[in-house]
Order: sequence, then structure tokens, then C-alpha cells
Amino acid sequence: MATSEDTGRRLDLWLWYARFFKSRTIATRFCQSGRLRVNETVIKKAHYLLRPDDVLTFPKAGQVRVVRVVDLGTRRGPAKEAQTLYEDLTPPAPKRGAQPADTRAEGRVGVREAGSGRPTKRQRRALDRLRDD
Repeated sequence: MATSEDTGRRLDLWLWYARFFKSRTIATRFCQSGRLRVNETVIKKAHYLLRPDDVLTFPKAGQVRVVRVVDLGTRRGPAKEAQTLYEDLTPPAPKRGAQPADTRAEGRVGVREAGSGRPTKRQRRALDRLRDD
């Protein structure tokens, strides 16, 4: 079943080797879902042959992952070994506190900051007056 490095490795098998998915069945279903791109081409087949230097783009754990295949691997080894199969090109996630100025609550009327508790009776009445206008 294992193919030589010059012909490639099945996409679902490589995703499982690289520990992006817990089982090969889950990796196969993900490949068939059409949410995975290899070199900017949407792939819907789990048997797509992956080669070194291919770039994969797919959503995982709430973010878009971008990885470049470095090695095809020969087994599903420990996590340290799996991390040597790819180079992570995913852009860093924006910091939680860093929001654009236009989305902050400072300049908007009737918006409370998260975690500031319930409004007092006086604040509720003020909000009601704003909404009625």
C-alpha cells in the first residue's frame, strides 16, 4: 500500500501521519468534503497523490491552516516526528485585545463592555431613552 517517494503519498494517509486527524477515516471524510486545497486547487479525493513542496490549505480548530509538505513519512509516529513532515505557514492569529478602532465600544452609544456586569437602574433608563429616540 505504501508508495515510493517519487510517486507520492495518499493525501488522507499523509494527513493522518502528520497528526492533523485522529483517525484515517476522519481524514478521508475531510478530504471528500471539499474543504481542502492543494496548491490552490480544491481536492475532493482522498487518494490524491501528495508530493514534497505541495502547499495544503484547510480549516482546522477554528482557523485556516497553511502547511507545506516537507517529507512524506513512512509511519504515524510520535508528535515530534509528525511535526517534521511539514512546515507551518499559517499566519499568526490576531491578538485578542487588538481590535480595529471602529469596532471598539468607545465611540458607539448604547454599547457596554463585556464583563462590566449588569447595568444599574439609572443606566437601563438611559439606554431605554436612547433606543426610543
